Amino acid sequence: MKTKTKKIIYWAGAIFMSLWFGASGFFELTKNPVVWDITQQLGYPSHFIYILGVFKISGVLVLLLPNRLMRLKEWVFAGMFFDIIFAFFSKIAVLGFPATIDAIVAFSVLTMTYLMFRKLYSTELVFGEA
Repeated sequence: MKTKTKKIIYWAGAIFMSLWFGASGFFELTKNPVVWDITQQLGYPSHFIYILGVFKISGVLVLLLPNRLMRLKEWVFAGMFFDIIFAFFSKIAVLGFPATIDAIVAFSVLTMTYLMFRKLYSTELVFGEA
């Protein structure tokens, strides 16, 4: 696969995930009833929802910085994976499998985005940032 194709896939995924997590973080910080009601229904406390919002917005900012903070981007990807996995299993336990479709889509897009990230920036991660 050509580098240009990898970059297109990476940036399309990074933008998609940034929109997804950015909107979610914004809704958590502004106490949007759609997000809050579901998250509280899943059993998470109010203070945790605010913390999620702050970390999601912070992660989006790091993810969208081109060619910067590569090691921190690894942590952002990890945080996004954990968020999606916890959402998936929480929804299965409380709401049932049909409620997990968004988590499955997010997990698929994030996995492809991360794989392209690793293919594009593996040397920066091994030898330090340029």
